[in-house]
Parts: sequence; structure tokens; C-alpha cells
Amino acid sequence: MRVSISTDGNNVAEHFGRCPSYTIVDIEDNKVIDTQLIDNPGHMPGAIPQLMNELDVDVMIAGGMGPRAINFFNDYGIQTIVGIQGKIDDVIKTLLDGTLKGAESLCKPGSAKGHGVEKAICDHVDGERH
Repeated sequence: MRVSISTDGNNVAEHFGRCPSYTIVDIEDNKVIDTQLIDNPGHMPGAIPQLMNELDVDVMIAGGMGPRAINFFNDYGIQTIVGIQGKIDDVIKTLLDGTLKGAESLCKPGSAKGHGVEKAICDHVDGERH
């Protein structure tokens, strides 16, 4: 299984699309066999789910994520778990022991503006926020 975690320093980032990086964790036989950190390529609608699909990610873990991003992940068959907080290492431990539980998304639409990676393009249609 390959898991991606929105990352800000040593912690799960609250804002999925604007986090500085993603921790990619490969798990086999319930053990971590590899961990790597990749930079966020930029916040554009659908770009990060597409990248995670290309990286063969099975599960995306984040503090918060909007419904549009969740739908993109669903289209690729990638499970999303939101409402996660804490240290990356602690999240990995709870994932391995089967106690990781998602909750309500920690961010609301537009709340991440000014935090982390900014959008490369605008996704507003007819002045309406999505």
C-alpha cells in the first residue's frame, strides 16, 4: 500500500492543496518499507490527485480537503481520509495499528488562502467560489 500525507514540517498539514510537501509512505506486511518527501507541485484543480495517481498512491491523508478534491481522488480510486492532525510519525503508527480515524475536514473553502502554496490558476466561474 502506498499512502500520501499532506505535510507541513513534521506535522499533518491542515490544508491539503496548499501544504508545502507530501510524505509518501510505502507499507508492506504492515511495515514501512520506504518513506519519501515530495514538494507540492502547486495548487491547481485536479493536479495533485492526478500526480498522486501517477505515483500509485492508494490513500491520501490530510487535515482538510474540499469536496471537489475528494471527487478527483474518487475518480482515480484513491481513498481520502481527512480531519487528521498531529505528527507524521504518529499518524503512520495509528495507520499501521488500524486505529486511524478520519473526521470532519479541518479547512473550509477559501480558508487556506495565504497559507503555503498559492494557486497557479483561478478556478472561479462567474464570480462564484468552488
